[in-house]
Amino acid sequence: MSTGGMGKLYAKGQVVVRQGETGDCMFAIQSGRLEVVKEDTKGEVRVALLDQGDIFGEMAIFEREVRSATVRALDEARVLTVDKKTFLRRIQEDPSIALNLVRMMSQRIRRLSSEVAQMRTVRGEATTTAQVEEEDWRIKDRRKGKDRRGGADRRQLADRRKQKS
Repeated sequence: MSTGGMGKLYAKGQVVVRQGETGDCMFAIQSGRLEVVKEDTKGEVRVALLDQGDIFGEMAIFEREVRSATVRALDEARVLTVDKKTFLRRIQEDPSIALNLVRMMSQRIRRLSSEVAQMRTVRGEATTTAQVEEEDWRIKDRRKGKDRRGGADRRQLADRRKQKS
């Protein structure tokens, strides 16, 4: 990794961030292309390609969670690291930065929601909003190992089940 000029220079195939590592900064691509891959027991799945001007790792600025994916250079790439303190200072100087970040994150959420809906349709799982919400609850319950819904939430879920029957 070279640090000449702004940012760091990453060689083809070099990992910038690794899924599962704790992060405390975000990144801006100054040049080159990177790929975002999710790893599981079966291997890797490419979930995005990033180019000059794109940012990634921004969730680490807002949450103290581990990285959700691995990002590596597809060819030589120069990447600028932005820590939380610098990011917050820049937002105070220019609030439009925050607006642009929220806009980009909103576009990503919209794209991912569309992809999930397409996958469900392709698999013959056309579902209603209530069915999706119910499945989300089941997933959360399994992840936590116990029921974390409040009384009102349980009643709403029970009402939805009654309406289906």
